[in-house]
Amino acid sequence: MNLFWAWLVHIYTASGAVIAFLGAIAVFGGRYREALLWMVAATIIDSTDGILARRARVKTVLPAVDGARLDDIVDYLTFVFLPVLFFYYAGTLPDGWRLPVVAIVLISSAYGFAASDAKTEDHFFTGFPSYWNIVAVYAYVGVLSGLVPPIVNAVALLVLSSMVFWRIGYVYPSRTPTLRGMTLTLGAIWGVMVLAIVLALPDVHPALVMASLIFPAYYFVLSAVLQVRRRATVSPQP
Repeated sequence: MNLFWAWLVHIYTASGAVIAFLGAIAVFGGRYREALLWMVAATIIDSTDGILARRARVKTVLPAVDGARLDDIVDYLTFVFLPVLFFYYAGTLPDGWRLPVVAIVLISSAYGFAASDAKTEDHFFTGFPSYWNIVAVYAYVGVLSGLVPPIVNAVALLVLSSMVFWRIGYVYPSRTPTLRGMTLTLGAIWGVMVLAIVLALPDVHPALVMASLIFPAYYFVLSAVLQVRRRATVSPQP
């Protein structure tokens, strides 16, 4: 029975690859709202498979399968490749900027996934953790609403790509112990808001979008505060 549950968890994780494929089909078909919904589905899987893997003790029960490697492969497809495909086709970037920008995102994120310190022992991501699926939602909503021109999206993607190489820690929501309960609660509320935003496309109430930005702001502030504390802890005493 334990072996069954361990395999089931790995299949659950691997299903993200199928979701990336379906999302790509939606992008090619010009069904951008559907593509974003597939990204939401992939995010739900990624947010829950780690907890399930630990409960099923997959490392002990099924040591021949590297769950972390499987997770990285799927995450690159769902959090990087699919959103970048979306950026390229959905009108979120200026025509002359599309290929250079998406190439930089793909390459920088590949480095981010391959870096030996991508995930730390004290449960932080190092460098911007390639949340491109989240960026895709806000970039698309911004362009549709006319509030954010494509050139601003291009600059934002370049800045975030550069942040992959800034080796500072970002909160790992399900594992960073500090304020984990609050982070997970706010994250769940934010997830519902993002789903509501995507379902409402192309007509989204600005107040909902603004309210949904509270959690990303909280996430970055918390990450910055904890990074300062971590550096203070490891700095040599005078």
